[in-house]
Amino acid sequence: MKPIVKIISLGTLLSAVVPGYSQRPVTGPAAFVNPFIGTGAVNGGLSGNNYPGATVPFGMVQLSPDTREAPDWGTASGYDYNDKTIAGFSHTHLSGTGVAELFDLLVMPTTGAVTTVAGEPDKPGSGYRSAFSHQQETARPGYYQVKLLDYDINAELTATTHAGFHRYTYPRNSKGHVVIDLNHSLNKGSWSTRIIQSQIRVVNNHTIEGFRIITGWAKMRKVYFHIQFNKPVVRYQLVNDNTVYTGNKVVNGSNVRAVFDFDTQQGFTLLVKAGISPVSVENARQNLAQEITAWNFDKTADDAAALWNKELQKINIDGSEQQKQIFYTALYHTFLQPNTLSDVNGAYMASDYTQGKTKGTHYSTFSLWDTYRAAHPLYTLLQQTRTADFVNSMLNQYRSYGYLPVWQLWGQENYCMIGNHSIPVLVDAVMKGIPGVEVEKVYEAIKNSSLISHPNSPFQVWEQYGYMPENIQSQSVSITLEMAYDDWCVAQLAKKLGKTEDYNRFQRRSQYYEHLFNSATRFFQPKDEKGNWITPFDPYKYGSNGGNPFTEGNAWQYYWYVPHNMPHLVQLTGGDNAFVTKLDSFFTHSHTTGEKNDNASGFIGQYAHGNEPSHHVTYLYNYAGQPWKTQYYAAKVMNELYNTSSSGYAGNEDCGEMSAWYVFSALGFYPVNPASGIYVIGSPQLKRAAIQLGAGKTFEVRTRKQSDKDIYIQSATLNGKPYTRTWIKHSDVLAGGVLEFVMGEQPNTNWGTGVADRPINSSF
Repeated sequence: MKPIVKIISLGTLLSAVVPGYSQRPVTGPAAFVNPFIGTGAVNGGLSGNNYPGATVPFGMVQLSPDTREAPDWGTASGYDYNDKTIAGFSHTHLSGTGVAELFDLLVMPTTGAVTTVAGEPDKPGSGYRSAFSHQQETARPGYYQVKLLDYDINAELTATTHAGFHRYTYPRNSKGHVVIDLNHSLNKGSWSTRIIQSQIRVVNNHTIEGFRIITGWAKMRKVYFHIQFNKPVVRYQLVNDNTVYTGNKVVNGSNVRAVFDFDTQQGFTLLVKAGISPVSVENARQNLAQEITAWNFDKTADDAAALWNKELQKINIDGSEQQKQIFYTALYHTFLQPNTLSDVNGAYMASDYTQGKTKGTHYSTFSLWDTYRAAHPLYTLLQQTRTADFVNSMLNQYRSYGYLPVWQLWGQENYCMIGNHSIPVLVDAVMKGIPGVEVEKVYEAIKNSSLISHPNSPFQVWEQYGYMPENIQSQSVSITLEMAYDDWCVAQLAKKLGKTEDYNRFQRRSQYYEHLFNSATRFFQPKDEKGNWITPFDPYKYGSNGGNPFTEGNAWQYYWYVPHNMPHLVQLTGGDNAFVTKLDSFFTHSHTTGEKNDNASGFIGQYAHGNEPSHHVTYLYNYAGQPWKTQYYAAKVMNELYNTSSSGYAGNEDCGEMSAWYVFSALGFYPVNPASGIYVIGSPQLKRAAIQLGAGKTFEVRTRKQSDKDIYIQSATLNGKPYTRTWIKHSDVLAGGVLEFVMGEQPNTNWGTGVADRPINSSF
């Protein structure tokens, strides 16, 4: 359990010592965002795996420093707050994932003699890396700054959707350079990563362009770029492997770099604009021309900040300074992705490597095993137009690839994790009436994606046995539980559309979880293909991503995964009292067997907030008539497992999921079943939160409390009328109004305890 660590906002701390844009005051909710939260563990363990660099909401470009020559699992975003050197600034990054990838188009300003050979992986002082200090580093939404101490260069970064903008202030009497490195990537030892081909072409003394084709976690990604300098290049060298090509205007190869020299004897500021595209150099050129029309760095940074304030002000809150910083940073992290993958002209690279065209925006970076739980339900509330584009982007993969995304990155399927959790995202969007979604096309896609076998989803096995036998399909228990939920989602849309035969088929499949419930052990546990329980069975033993019945968890953590039929799970457990007793044990048993999975962190007993299978469990006491215990544990997680330090998250932030859990929970409710139209009430943290719904409508959550110790609901009203339900409909939120809670230090064991007050399976 991590203690709360109070830190000073680095943007405020550094404004007195760093000249330029960093001195400008930050206004609006963006003032409370600290991009350094979650960028590095304080005392070991996991921290968030976030990056601090410049980006705009849902942008293609994430221009951020990489503190490793070859980032890998432990530094998946490229940046670790505990590192002492920076290897360069690359234009694409993932936020909070457990796997490293992207890091495209590394740019690094240097002075003095410079090697054309990249440094040894993660060896300080090698290559063209530079030392830096957090005392001379700052970040805010859409802007990043650092002093490169080895070169005495002040580097500033900002971004638009498709372009990065650099400002480098060189010292006097220096030999100034800019290094471009197309070989910088995920560790070449992971995912068979290699550069297939790359190119740097000198167009003129102000312009270069090129591409790289790289394969790794995402297969055969194509990234094209167009770069402009505001000062003339006086000399340059193009390099492939260890061969230097002097005088060439183009270099091709699989280890391509370049060094560009500038006249910096008098000291000057160099501006660098870089547009990127997954389609072509021409599109990269067009992206840049449309989005950064002038050499005005400050205006571009101001525009980025304005875009962030537009998004962040969709929820206005009153609370403590610490609550505001954690809340708005969480909302910021939630809005970093999915990422734009289409160019300004609507072109994008499809999953079959052909060029597609969209009228809206085509998105990728769908970390669906994580984000279907809370991030996508938050988007249906706050990002309805983008949600339609997310759905249509997933349908684009279905059209070209044959089934919906499992984990899509840069337009390519990488099959990370289990289930097919595009399904609940699409069903949720349809059931909530998101405009711009083709309902019949969605149904075709979710039905066929539930029938066509693909890695970790052998549907012929599923229907033959009514569960996944472990000796046929590893991770069998987790897959059985998660696919049963996906099938429930298909059944609900089939029912809505009057497809009775399909409804019966998928509703039956949604109950397959029962076949792995062992009434003797009171756990879900694996069977073989003959229906025999596989022994020995240890509910504390962790699985990873194969070779074990459980995925990144154990039997205790997966016991609670029946979100579509919690009342039945209560019955299987033995009724209300038995269910509460087992939940109590879950939150108090600290016993372990062997090594934990690397993603298991943020423990309260067996509850592991650092990974997603546990995320809904704090809310389950409501289903057995003891909501005050939900209130206790929801508050405990918020107060103890989120903080304002670089170690601000209890685990990988996972593309906004860890943040979305906090945003919902601080508001006071959470989507236990993310496709049900139901939010389950917990312990609202904020004095006031106003959700801007559009069309002049607002939904407010207010709390009347005397202190931070007032975590228990004493009473509630909805639009002035007494409210005792421990859940609220999505449609009630969309209608606007005021949900007010009176809070206290002691549990009110009478509020919300009636059978009629318990959450229902679905409001649709």
